[in-house]
Amino acid sequence: MTTTLPAFSFAAGLFVLLSVLTFLFIVPRIHRRWLMSRAKHRSLAGHVRIARLIARHIPRYEFDDERFLVADGADGIIAARRQAGLDSLAVRLNRSRPRSAEAMGKLRNAVADVEFIRHYRVPFQFNRVIREKITAGVMVTATHGHRITDLDGNQLLDVSGSYGVNLFGHEFYKACLAEASETVADLGPVLGPYHPVIIEVVERLRKVSGHEQFSFHMSGTEAIMQAVRLARYHTGRSHVVRLCGAYHGWWDDVQPGIGNPGRVGNVYTLADVSQATLKAIRARKNIACVLVNPLQALHPNANAPGDGALVAANRAAGFDRQAYSDWLRQLRELCDERGIVLIFDEVFVGFRLAPGGAQQYFDVKADLLTYGKTLGGGLPVGVVCGPTRLMQRFRRERPLDICFARGTFNAHPMVLAAMSAFLRRLESSDIQAIYTTLDQTWERRAERMNETLSANGLPISVRNLSSIFTMLYDSPSRYNWMFQFYLQAEGLLLPWVGTGRLIFSLDYDDQEFDEVTERIIRAGRQMAEDGWWWHPEGATNRHIGRTILRESLRAKFQRRLA
Repeated sequence: MTTTLPAFSFAAGLFVLLSVLTFLFIVPRIHRRWLMSRAKHRSLAGHVRIARLIARHIPRYEFDDERFLVADGADGIIAARRQAGLDSLAVRLNRSRPRSAEAMGKLRNAVADVEFIRHYRVPFQFNRVIREKITAGVMVTATHGHRITDLDGNQLLDVSGSYGVNLFGHEFYKACLAEASETVADLGPVLGPYHPVIIEVVERLRKVSGHEQFSFHMSGTEAIMQAVRLARYHTGRSHVVRLCGAYHGWWDDVQPGIGNPGRVGNVYTLADVSQATLKAIRARKNIACVLVNPLQALHPNANAPGDGALVAANRAAGFDRQAYSDWLRQLRELCDERGIVLIFDEVFVGFRLAPGGAQQYFDVKADLLTYGKTLGGGLPVGVVCGPTRLMQRFRRERPLDICFARGTFNAHPMVLAAMSAFLRRLESSDIQAIYTTLDQTWERRAERMNETLSANGLPISVRNLSSIFTMLYDSPSRYNWMFQFYLQAEGLLLPWVGTGRLIFSLDYDDQEFDEVTERIIRAGRQMAEDGWWWHPEGATNRHIGRTILRESLRAKFQRRLA
């Protein structure tokens, strides 16, 4: 007697086996992928692959003189006001700095950064007219307090902060550099052997960082590279988590989006201050480290607020110390739970928030900490700080298994001497006194500036993280980026990103800060008078975005036809 039962049992068993395998391997993978998708911020900054794809397909188009004035649909009367205002502004700027203009012109075909900044200081649609009208950039020759003298003898109030280097004022750093030069005058640039000043540097770094060991580099980017490499070495894991919008230098593994032409597969870009991010990290076993740049507390999930990307009034910022502290504590607990290295990138904000940096300010200890900029006492530097268990670059039980990191200029004697001068002054009573009322001082100043801006009817306000300010715009205008040139005409030295970041040194007093405010008010009144903040009734940022989209599609279609 025959039966089909064995065949049926085999088929049924195979089905059950495949179902179990699917459940054990495929479903969890889909779940992890779903968690990762939920943890991405809903913006182009949060979707780096999409951002790069879109960037490749956005065509360049530039307005002619007429279209430049009426990109928002302004009528002839407003266009005439704008034309007169632009001409007057160009005359003020160009006549005040002819020698700087001539000197910068000599660099355009020699220094790549000059040409890059020249083309990306403003939104690209408006760039041609601005390049032809206004000579960008200044050459500087001397500093006196907060004032910088340019090649033409103009005295500019410095709110550029030298990319964050200038924390305590120009005179402070000139003194550090002079002392450093004297300290190592008999040695010169001898590399390899250490100068004894390194002992003092290490002792003071232990106090301010709370860590045991250090490695020295020549830039913040190098320091981050080493910190990530150490995290991967000691965890045996491959992937890095960076938080949306944060900048950690130009190294491929921490800059996976626009600006990086290579392929990066070992980095996750996840939303900042997000419970979904914590869930996604918890579900992964391949994460070596999480990078945190505390500067992002001012504008979580947004890129650096440069005027070149200011196409409307869609810049947002705001700082909540308690909320960001709570977020960092949750992240700290998760990293402890999952054996993930938490890295604080304090290259920009180091010592600006507190003597012990962001660790002290937010009361959260990082596993690895990187410093740069201001720590060098005015010279280039990058430093990695951490415990011995993470800083060690070899395994005693496997002598050929090492984590290599070296650089010809690491621990340069002049740089170390400048660091020593900085750290010694950091402990002085005068500097420590600045920190006792730091938050109250800058919160009060930001509030006073906002009250003055509002009283003058200007569509501007500021938000701040201590002494780092960013300007927000209430008017849905396509010309908000123009304000940087009016501020320049009033004698303010801005960073190349313009009004997105005003960086004050901590030695500004109330009178000097009020002088900056007065110059901002004068610049704002003139910009309003020249018609740049006019906008059609009912205009919104979304309306401007749609207009730009139509312009881009038209330009791409016309290019294909051509």
